[in-house]
Amino acid sequence: MSEVTRARVDAWTWAVRLFPTRSAAGAACKAGHVRVNGERAKPATMVVPGDEVHVRGGERERIVVVQRTVVKRVGAPVAVTCYLDRSPAPPPKEHIAAGTRDRGAGRPTKRDRRLIERLRGH
Repeated sequence: MSEVTRARVDAWTWAVRLFPTRSAAGAACKAGHVRVNGERAKPATMVVPGDEVHVRGGERERIVVVQRTVVKRVGAPVAVTCYLDRSPAPPPKEHIAAGTRDRGAGRPTKRDRRLIERLRGH
């Protein structure tokens, strides 16, 4: 494991498994989905221990504080020691499952589609 004092934000977020690939981490930075200490981060933005990194992606936002900087991808048990997770709790399952149907239930009727759209806020 290579530990350094500073690391690029795209390499660090990939190394601690916040993104599946480094290119996905770089793309998220370019799209404005990554912030370091409240500022929009470019892929080459450097992070040091103590920095707060906000990663927006998927259904929820991750807020992590850098504990250790690494540039090589590490295993999951080591990755969780590299940051302090301050993310808000995920939403309850009732809110996530709103508007989903059981597999094999067939095509929804027009009434079902309207109810699903209403639940999703469309």
